[in-house]
Amino acid sequence: MTLFLENAWAPNPGPDGTWTVTLHNLGEADLQGFSLSLTTITRIMPEHTLENARLKRRVANFHEFLPPEGLSLAPGQSWRFLASGLNRSPFHRNDAAKTAWVTLASGEHLPVQVGDLVQGHAAPALPPPRLPEGRLTLPFALLPWPNAVEGEAGAAPVLIHSGEGTSRPDQRLMLSIDALHARLFPAARKLFQISAAPGSRALVFAADDAIPTEGYRLDFGDAITLTASGEAGHRLGLITLAQMLHGASADPDFRFPTSGQITDAPRYGWRASHLDCSRHFWRLDQVKRVIDILAWYKMNLFHWHLTDDEGWRAEIRAYPELTSTGATRGYDRPDMLPQLGDGPADQGGFYTQDQMREVVAHATALGIEVMPEIETPGHAACVMAALPFLVDPDETPASYFPVQGYPNNSWNPGVPETFTVLETIIDELCEIFPSKHFHIGGDEVAKNAWLESPKARILMQREGLAGTFELQSWFLRKIKAMLTVRGKVLVGWNEVAHGGGVGPEDTLLMAWEKPEVGIELARQGYDVVMTPGQAYYMDMVQGPDWLENGAGWAGPVPPEKTYGYEAEGDFPDDLRDRMRGIQSCIWCEHFTTDAWFNDLVFPRLPAVAEAGWTQKAGKDWLRFAAQVRLHPQL
Repeated sequence: MTLFLENAWAPNPGPDGTWTVTLHNLGEADLQGFSLSLTTITRIMPEHTLENARLKRRVANFHEFLPPEGLSLAPGQSWRFLASGLNRSPFHRNDAAKTAWVTLASGEHLPVQVGDLVQGHAAPALPPPRLPEGRLTLPFALLPWPNAVEGEAGAAPVLIHSGEGTSRPDQRLMLSIDALHARLFPAARKLFQISAAPGSRALVFAADDAIPTEGYRLDFGDAITLTASGEAGHRLGLITLAQMLHGASADPDFRFPTSGQITDAPRYGWRASHLDCSRHFWRLDQVKRVIDILAWYKMNLFHWHLTDDEGWRAEIRAYPELTSTGATRGYDRPDMLPQLGDGPADQGGFYTQDQMREVVAHATALGIEVMPEIETPGHAACVMAALPFLVDPDETPASYFPVQGYPNNSWNPGVPETFTVLETIIDELCEIFPSKHFHIGGDEVAKNAWLESPKARILMQREGLAGTFELQSWFLRKIKAMLTVRGKVLVGWNEVAHGGGVGPEDTLLMAWEKPEVGIELARQGYDVVMTPGQAYYMDMVQGPDWLENGAGWAGPVPPEKTYGYEAEGDFPDDLRDRMRGIQSCIWCEHFTTDAWFNDLVFPRLPAVAEAGWTQKAGKDWLRFAAQVRLHPQL
């Protein structure tokens, strides 16, 4: 049976307009006794109006509709219904049904092909190109651009080989970068080897303690000398050589220095990217490839978002239910229903503890720190589904909803077992992740969370707490105490400062809601990483046009905006040392395929990498646009 679903949106009635859904039966049999399920980022709110349909159930992005009683769709017929009372107006073509299916009375699921959301009142225009043609300032393939570079361009050596007297550790380091390049560009020729060969050039390693830890110097002549104070600088200098060699062999516009010098060190110490593996599970090999890409662009921290409402991805041996129940979504799993981009079949996955150790080892060999994130106290619907003993049985069901629409989705501070479970989870993860940083989330708790939980109200009365955010701060201070005892720095989203917050000592907060938040956090004494959605969120659309892909709450974020954004912004001089660095965030509600990932993440991820490394005076949008066409993809 061929079924096709059309979406249309019109702006009336205000404020959020009307969504029209049409299901076409293009098969050869009648369709009757069915329901229609779909996943959509534009949701129907509790107060809504439906014409010609009934809402059977809705949880976050999952909706299930029933047709009018007795409706039978003959071949060639259509069922159309209208919905108003939406959570917001759609921004782009992907803001209505992303997936859909029909469920028959027998329980059989029939696939439904889904069209893009159509503006019922305007014809869309094709988006313009995202990148200009660009132009090179020097014909060297380098990204991020070094902070001091001069050189005479010439033909690239066939290979670079280790010079006389090179130690085995330096040879191993050199070959590890050759292996990184081969993983990222499997069809490309190899770049490094041990022995001299016709057309090769020698690489000599040197040491200079005066060079910063991640700094290096490259001197080009008959031999190439790479000078650094230690392994980190040597590794980053080798990546620079690998990029130039790759560019010179892959694109005729790029050459290799025959003479000259590169003197380089990063602008910021924190050059990170986050990857959300909860909304959609990414295989182990995909996670490792993301880390390879970060290393290629000299980023030094991988923020691994392991849990969210949609799924728990980290094996915890003390609580196997977190992954046996909390890591899989499906139509027949009433506590873990399909979400954006899913079909009816079970889907999900998790990382075993050995796999997480494998990721840490892989990243460490590339000079990248891996910071785990376990979302608390909000974004925990999967935890409540997996561990129902953490739910206050007397709390009013569906008494609060965060912005994503999950009912009662937060760890409850009034349930004593909450902290036993969290302490056990923290202990198991601390054994896996040596990073001194541990991210505990802290964002987007509903403003009225826990207020209808008797256990939470008793706690609030006992501790003299008023309202959700004072209770949230009490909760987070207990989590911080757990981390401090274990020698960890608490990292969280900027809402951790709400309601009194936690103490700024050994606390690092990420300013995501808007840039001004970071400055205010610094004034309060917090160390800050800047990751505003308006510049550094990789899921945002790259233009205002209706036909662009991605989310739209932070407005369009074209690559030029990401590249040009200056995270220091209006930070006063006396607060600038509080700004530790910058980070991109790859949120994956929309990222159901590698193609979506590549379309949205690139070229913006390399733009963030250059913003984290290259001093403002060395940034050049047109030079970047010419360089970034060589980037690797997922």
